[in-house]
Amino acid sequence: MRAMILAAGLGKRLRPLTFLMPKPMAPVLNAPVMAHGLRLLVRHGFGEVLANVSYMPEQIERHFGDGAGAGVELGFSREEKPLGTAGGVARASEFLTVTDSFLVISGDALTDIDLAAMREAHLAHDGIATLATKRVADSSEFGVAITGEDGRIQGFQEKPDPAEALSDLANCGIYMFRSEIFDHFPPPEQRSAAAGPDDPPGFVDWAMDVFPRLLDADIPFYSHEFGSYWNDIGSIEEYVQGNADALAGAVAINNPGTELAEGVFVTGGGDLGAGGVKPPVLVGAGCELGEGVDLHGPVVVGDGCRIGAGAMLRNAVVLSGAQLGDGAVVAGGVYGARAKP
Repeated sequence: MRAMILAAGLGKRLRPLTFLMPKPMAPVLNAPVMAHGLRLLVRHGFGEVLANVSYMPEQIERHFGDGAGAGVELGFSREEKPLGTAGGVARASEFLTVTDSFLVISGDALTDIDLAAMREAHLAHDGIATLATKRVADSSEFGVAITGEDGRIQGFQEKPDPAEALSDLANCGIYMFRSEIFDHFPPPEQRSAAAGPDDPPGFVDWAMDVFPRLLDADIPFYSHEFGSYWNDIGSIEEYVQGNADALAGAVAINNPGTELAEGVFVTGGGDLGAGGVKPPVLVGAGCELGEGVDLHGPVVVGDGCRIGAGAMLRNAVVLSGAQLGDGAVVAGGVYGARAKP
């Protein structure tokens, strides 16, 4: 089964971070979130991958290259303007339909979902699609799937108030499709219900254009509920929380640091100096920490940072190469800087 990573979005909800980088390049434990996604694919036997790119595509292409460093064969599909959640997939149909089924996963999803179990469930039923779903406490933050007792999807609600919600199963944007799914896309001349005035021809949205057609035609597709970690990094707060969760081991991703003490990780043999450290903390390679720096975890400091004397960091992510002056305070957010031209 081949896989496609959706990496073409603008990441508006993650601004101003995405003024610096495309969302799939947002670092979690000092590696792009998409890198963790590629490792997930490798762990579950997906070796041939295509990523669509549009916003700041060079950053993604330059970092990952042909995918050899991640252990996959990786190609890219460039979109002049993003084609929606499904339009880029349709553009890649020739690549994806070599086998009976294929996987679509977001390049900005932080998760350790068992894709092998999802693949087994997908191949065991007669439906045209399988949607990964997870129970959530607040349905108003997510699109939710309404299912029957057999897991067959009967409908959707978009961010319903909990009092009106018919389901608490969030649609996580991780899909497996049989190749016949492309027979149920709207015709090219039909404008997407989700398209804005500036969206290009070929823009297609799963939730607005494809899934309703399946429901209307009574074509079965199913939910695959999972209980492992998932964070769509939909805001700066969720991004910082994702780093904190990864530091705490709540999501099974690679931590590049060496553990010097419980919950205190350093990359590249760095020195934390004589300041105060309260775990969990990760300090990247080549960092300089001034006298009396206070790191009150969860804190992730990127590679090559300079933290001035007496600076205090708490519940923060400091992007690689950043410089904090003496006495600086960063709490509950992200600190970084635009690259100089």
